[in-house]
Amino acid sequence: MDVMDSYRLHQGSTALLVSLPHDGNEIPAALAQRMAGPARSAPDTDWHVSRLYGFARALGASVLVPRYSRYVVDLNRPQDDTSLYPGQNTTGLCPVTRFDGGPVYLEGQEPSPAEITTRVERYWRPYHEALRGELARLRARHGRAVLWEGHSIRGSGLPFLFEGRLPDLNLGTAAGASCTPALQQRLEAVLAGQDDYDWVVNGRFKGGHITRHYGNPAQGIQAVQMETSQRCYMDEASGEYDDDRAARLEPVLRRLLEACLE
Repeated sequence: MDVMDSYRLHQGSTALLVSLPHDGNEIPAALAQRMAGPARSAPDTDWHVSRLYGFARALGASVLVPRYSRYVVDLNRPQDDTSLYPGQNTTGLCPVTRFDGGPVYLEGQEPSPAEITTRVERYWRPYHEALRGELARLRARHGRAVLWEGHSIRGSGLPFLFEGRLPDLNLGTAAGASCTPALQQRLEAVLAGQDDYDWVVNGRFKGGHITRHYGNPAQGIQAVQMETSQRCYMDEASGEYDDDRAARLEPVLRRLLEACLE
């Protein structure tokens, strides 16, 4: 497989890169055969986020989207699989547990260390090379780069990961380390200036590996993560995209991306 087949990169004209590392939902057939039934449909996908952020290209943003599911390899986990949230339940580099706490694999079919290494080389590394290369291109062209990590998750009913109801919009800046205070303040101002969605900054989701690893304001690269509760733009029960809900959310997301470019 050509590594370019594992992701799509649109190169934009501004300093902004939108990365959607959990948008992919494809699982190779041979791998799916080893999975428990509920996992074969890739239920923990960030469903429809590339559609939700479809407007980003018109803003001049670059957009990076993977082809394969996080069950193949989680692009937002570190290569050594160190936990991003010590002491809290989470899922790993090649997940063996679903968000609902159930198994990804049939008993005895979990990936071996050698298989994990192969997946990192085949799927994880190409995405990160593309990410790193595009950030370097943007910084060279504009003198800076801003990385927007677009994510989504079911907003309730996942006690394995969090209790109760997740806020609608969950902004993460690695507790302020991955972007400048000025950018965080602009983003918070956008969130505070709307009344349709509740929100939190650096709550349960503070930013995954990509935000934490690539965000380096001193070197001219800022990174933020937005974890959106899926109820804001889709029907969580059916998995269907909801055009009306998405149309209400899009202006808020647009203003947030515009704040990144100020």
